[in-house]
Amino acid sequence: MPLLKRAKHAPIERLSASEHNQAPVPLVDTYDPNRKSTIGLEYMTYEELEEFGRELDAVRQRVLDDLGQKDADYIRRVIRLQKWFEVLGRIGIFLPIFPPAFIAGVVFLSLSKIIENMEIGHNIMHGQYDWMNDPMIDGKRYEWDNVAPAQDWKHGHNFIHHTYTNIHGMDRDIGYGLLRIDPDQPWYPNHRFNLPLSFMLMLFFEWGVMYHGIELDEYLGGKMSKEEFQARKKRAYVKVRRQLFKDYVVYPVIACAAIPFVGWWAPVAVLGANFVANLVRNIWTFLVIFCGHFPAGAETFQEEDAQNETRGQWYLRQLLGSANISGSKPFHVLTGNLSHQIEHHLFPDIPARRYSEVKVDVQRLVEKYGLRYNEGRLSKQLASVVRQLAIYSKKPSDPYKVGRSPESKALRRAKREAMKAHQAA
Repeated sequence: MPLLKRAKHAPIERLSASEHNQAPVPLVDTYDPNRKSTIGLEYMTYEELEEFGRELDAVRQRVLDDLGQKDADYIRRVIRLQKWFEVLGRIGIFLPIFPPAFIAGVVFLSLSKIIENMEIGHNIMHGQYDWMNDPMIDGKRYEWDNVAPAQDWKHGHNFIHHTYTNIHGMDRDIGYGLLRIDPDQPWYPNHRFNLPLSFMLMLFFEWGVMYHGIELDEYLGGKMSKEEFQARKKRAYVKVRRQLFKDYVVYPVIACAAIPFVGWWAPVAVLGANFVANLVRNIWTFLVIFCGHFPAGAETFQEEDAQNETRGQWYLRQLLGSANISGSKPFHVLTGNLSHQIEHHLFPDIPARRYSEVKVDVQRLVEKYGLRYNEGRLSKQLASVVRQLAIYSKKPSDPYKVGRSPESKALRRAKREAMKAHQAA
């Protein structure tokens, strides 16, 4: 089986990742570079924020200086495990006449898709293993098993989300343009359906991510050229066609060979198994992402407060805007270590397997500076997310919070005019 043949790789020297730097940079106001950001001043002084940044930079550099063969071996072991799960899953779903094997096949295939998207695809595309110089683990080339094109996902996620995390009007992941999950978001009538809409998003999460990457709202708002929008649509169409053809045409057609032994329903069973595996992966991904970003206590910020933030303020914004999910080591692997969402947002470019290690340093600094570390089991964080969605689905009594009210429109217009006047000055 050439797919599973173990390739020999040259040893990777320790310190080979020291110069690796894919980390986002803080937000800068080019119109008033002397104005200081107000992020975190309720927790620390500017001097303490600077020291906080230096200490976290030192943690990150210490990990980079230590990366080497053990990290390369880890990601290659995970890739081999994922391939074995996929092979076992594909074999199992071709045996619908034997229910235990068929069910096991669906489970293995679901695990394969989860691990490929979470621990492999997400982390590789963050550039966490670019320092290995392995074309199979290159963040610029990798394309995951998902309908969302890697190129557009990386722009929206790695650049927009990780640079402007939880900043209203800049981080498009706040509610994904569909849900109201924060009191500073304007309320619109469709937000009454926060809970059913989020349930539907959970079932078809990869499709939501794909649509989110097209950025139709940016195009309609005049922030994207028609050429760029058409290019995104084309990439999405090509990727969707490829994924649908693989899961819902190729494998069911191959299953036709089993019709004489199983019956006419063999390809239908294989098609259904692929659908269930994708569904399981979507639900799991949704739960991990939402529980790491939107439980109670995750803070959001205004653009004017974040402009000209220091490195320490950027770090603090990541910490305050994220939440962790506690669990076992296998649980963390299945989440792509995004159960360590705080550490991921602090250090998105270091291998995720290191997050449990740096968590000790992060918690030490949290205690030192009297900060809050948002962590809880999956059930606790999920219950919190559901409560948030329910609370913010209700129409606010304050007209300034209602998107289509005259007061709300006037307020946003005044803010735009003030910003234009500031930029002109």
